[in-house]
Amino acid sequence: MKTLTNPFFIDMEKGARQAENELGIKLIVKTGAKETSIEQQIAIVEDAITSKVDAIVISPGSSIDLIPVLKKAQDAKIPIVNIDNRLDPVLSKNKGLIDVPFISVDNKNAAYLSAKYLSDKITKPTKTVIIEGIRGAYNAEQRKEGALKAFGENKNVILVESETANWNIDEGYTVAKKLFTATPDIGAVFCANDMMALGVIQYLDESKRKDILLSGFDDLSEAKSAISEGKMNVTIDQQASLQGYTGVKTAVNLINKIKPANLLTVVDVKVIDAKNVK
Repeated sequence: MKTLTNPFFIDMEKGARQAENELGIKLIVKTGAKETSIEQQIAIVEDAITSKVDAIVISPGSSIDLIPVLKKAQDAKIPIVNIDNRLDPVLSKNKGLIDVPFISVDNKNAAYLSAKYLSDKITKPTKTVIIEGIRGAYNAEQRKEGALKAFGENKNVILVESETANWNIDEGYTVAKKLFTATPDIGAVFCANDMMALGVIQYLDESKRKDILLSGFDDLSEAKSAISEGKMNVTIDQQASLQGYTGVKTAVNLINKIKPANLLTVVDVKVIDAKNVK
């Protein structure tokens, strides 16, 4: 996985461990220090190849940079299962990394639902910003597209900026401070994950702002608390545990020469707001 500094991936591991217990396999969990630790994740895959594991389930930090080493693993007859963040399909095909099952949510539609929740509350001209994930990562780009689609449907939404905070809480705080300093009358913020949204909340608390519409993505417990406290409006539950569980189960099937009926498995999402947060 990318990291364990984000509670989303802790939930993903719980699902993977459930599959481990049910299927009687040995699961080795490895992560990078941060979601941007791409070279470290590449090294982990290299080590997995050397160790001759039976399969690799990966949530790649980069949709592009992991492809060569995963092709090397596939060439070593190690089945690959891609979860959460999609490997670039065109580059994968060009590099010969083929028939890799992908398990995730429809990130574009899920982000659309999150941003639309805010947009539906905007009834007068309102300056709005998007705080993106890692640029170039498939899920980050899809979430940005979904938010842009939702905001584009409301003529009262004035999009003033879209900037990355790399999925990180500290960068979320820093970017929020920069954006609100430049444009103090921002009225709504879409964050592509909850960690960045929590960074925004830190800044809003510090500056005593309580009039901002804020959405996130991941359904972290801290985000749910923020919704209950009225500091955040909405988040998206993308069932991280189910993604981890399904990824490991699919890998075991591949080891046993059982191919999935479809290479794409879309996990349902849930919109979480004050009405259903508990």
